[in-house]
Amino acid sequence: MMIIVYCSVPDEVVARRISRALVSEGLCACVSQIPRLTSYYIYAGEFCEDEELMLLIKTDEPMFERLEVRIKELHPYELPEIIAVPISHASDEYATWLKDALK
Repeated sequence: MMIIVYCSVPDEVVARRISRALVSEGLCACVSQIPRLTSYYIYAGEFCEDEELMLLIKTDEPMFERLEVRIKELHPYELPEIIAVPISHASDEYATWLKDALK
């Protein structure tokens, strides 16, 4: 099953580093970046408000564990957001491309 993994990052440098590594290592077919979002959350008992970017990582479910490990190795956050959701529908051509792009 194809999935999209959401991962927030603090800045463009981290976004680029993680995106390039995941794609070049064959852990995902594509990473799209949503710039400039604001995250509000409670962490370690404190209210936080941070400017971030969101990575949308397109991959296949069997790759998730390896992808998660690699994101944790590259990510500066102690607790990075790594959330996967299934892709319920995709064109046959896109699905074939995605699977072919994964190593």
